Amino acid sequence: MSLQPTPHRDVNDLLEKLLSGAQSVLENNFSGLYLYGSLASGDFDWQKSDVDFLVVTFDKISDEAIRSLKAMHENLWQSGGKLAAKLEGSYVPLGDLRRYEANEKEYPSVNEGKFYLGRHGSDWIIQRHILREQAVAIAGAPLENSIDAIQPDDLRRAVADLLNEWWSPMLENPAFIKNSEYETYTVLTMCRALFTLEHGTIASKSASARWAQDALDESWTELIEQSLNWRYGEQINKLNETLNFIRYTVDTANNQFQ
Repeated sequence: MSLQPTPHRDVNDLLEKLLSGAQSVLENNFSGLYLYGSLASGDFDWQKSDVDFLVVTFDKISDEAIRSLKAMHENLWQSGGKLAAKLEGSYVPLGDLRRYEANEKEYPSVNEGKFYLGRHGSDWIIQRHILREQAVAIAGAPLENSIDAIQPDDLRRAVADLLNEWWSPMLENPAFIKNSEYETYTVLTMCRALFTLEHGTIASKSASARWAQDALDESWTELIEQSLNWRYGEQINKLNETLNFIRYTVDTANNQFQ
């Protein structure tokens, strides 16, 4: 079997290993593997982008299977180098995809070379929209009929909640924005949030940034341009400007929902 869901051979090889490993562990509980994010939208950047995936199961995953999934991912990280460390995703039963419900459920999750059990926050309203509209099915049925459509105002509200819950506290403690890589990530994420607040749908970070350059005051143009063009190792040193952009985006969201 040779998977070619993306134009990138190394990514395809990694996805083939992920598929094989997930199917081996989950056996009859495996429903599907889906690719989303920048690889699905065509904006993948080797230096900036993650490999976003979702594995869907028919039923809840047993504790034994969770331990085996952890071991499988650890083997992937050891053998797959830096690209394997870019895997970001989770394992979710099909019945939990239909609509977002705030609860205490924890799902096997992968991010930045770590495997853990994590809850899905309100950002999963956004993730479900992206999965429904853009996901590439590596294995399994398309997700369109498994996820309810998310209304534009629900997306706007989810973005506003995420800005206040996650980003607003960084105005007082910007430890997350610790270097140029995270500064550029933050700027492009703010562009994406502003696009959703305006249009009620989701676009890629790069498409949102290009829209923002035309739609926003020209005082933000240089910061956005530098973030779009940033390459690993370059220094931007725009922390104050980045924090001001967060503040502007949070204020825009809050003014919209007053």
